[in-house]
Amino acid sequence: MLGNVKFCKKIFLASVLFLISSSLFANEKDQIISKLESINSLEFTFDQLINRKSEKGSCLLEFPGKLKCNYFDDKKKELVINNKRLAITQKRYNKTYHYPISKSPFLDILYKDKLLKIVQSGELEFTDKIIKLIYFDNKEITVFFDKKSLDLKGWEIKDQYNNNINFSLNIVAKNDIFEKSTFQLPKIN
Repeated sequence: MLGNVKFCKKIFLASVLFLISSSLFANEKDQIISKLESINSLEFTFDQLINRKSEKGSCLLEFPGKLKCNYFDDKKKELVINNKRLAITQKRYNKTYHYPISKSPFLDILYKDKLLKIVQSGELEFTDKIIKLIYFDNKEITVFFDKKSLDLKGWEIKDQYNNNINFSLNIVAKNDIFEKSTFQLPKIN
């Protein structure tokens, strides 16, 4: 009889802890969603690791679907995404390459409605400083948020060429207004 009481207490305690942790996860998601909904643009610096090759730079992001990054490299690379078109310019060589990115999981980050869907549907994991949100659809996307501020801290994706991309960022400014020409795709040369 005493064994049954102890077992029932353990089950009750485990249920309460599960409900509390589920409530905390839902609360974290709601707070992240609220924060994301209030953002129209970001300016940030980044560290990018693609298949063990490291790159650094700074970016301007404007929802929906606009991104401009300047890389701190010897080629003076500039990346511009305007909706579903991507242009990479190597200013040192005066060369520009255009690519379609309609199938890239990267677009899920650049469109706020898709990013919100990832947050709503993803599974949360907590570490000391980071909230890790893992989303499975037809591809896996992991998005990172700062545990204290709930700011976007980066993501991990596989691109359409099966490259592992780990992108970490540090937000410099939010909701700045950029000129329309900022995200203009360069002409093909």
